[in-house]
Amino acid sequence: MSSSPLPPIPTASRRQQVADVLREAITSGDLEPGHKLTELELASQLGTSRAPIREALRQLEQEGLVVSYPYRGTEVLGVSQEEIENVLVPVRLALERFAFAKAMEACTDEDAAGLAAIIERMDDAASAGDLGRLAEEDARFHEAIVILSGQQHCLQIWRTIQPRVRAYFRRDASFYSDPHAVGAQHRTLLDALRAGDQDEGRRVISEHIRTHFGDPADSLRS
Repeated sequence: MSSSPLPPIPTASRRQQVADVLREAITSGDLEPGHKLTELELASQLGTSRAPIREALRQLEQEGLVVSYPYRGTEVLGVSQEEIENVLVPVRLALERFAFAKAMEACTDEDAAGLAAIIERMDDAASAGDLGRLAEEDARFHEAIVILSGQQHCLQIWRTIQPRVRAYFRRDASFYSDPHAVGAQHRTLLDALRAGDQDEGRRVISEHIRTHFGDPADSLRS
């Protein structure tokens, strides 16, 4: 199936565990765009029945990480640079600039400490060379800002695009010469959030969201 076999999971596991394993394999690049996924092979490799595989593939299709074609089965769907620049970045700019401004008004010392803790975990992941965990903490920071804003419609939209955003966070993490730069960027965001200057906040969140890298392979490979 893949040159990098997926780890087996306990037979008692359900759809979410299968989805988590496949999502990680897709966003890390172990399963490349265009790779065909079949229920029978996945069930055999993961040591589970076909039912949770089928349910997990449906979930991943809703997240935009795979696509199912009639008579062709299910394939891994990549995140292209074109999609990042023309869809995901513009959506994030509209959503996160608004949420960041609202979060500035609501942020308490306790909230700031929680965001600082996420940045510390980014630094830990960078030191360990764990790019997958670094991308997860990156996404967690941005979701925390949206939650802090108190705007439920923003949170709904964020959670719709979040799997695709996580995928390009994971892809872009490998382009940093020093992965500690990710934490440093988020400290700048946190400083602006604490300062409460709306113009500065709009500037730094916009610059941050526009920071992404081209991928010659135009895929999820890292």
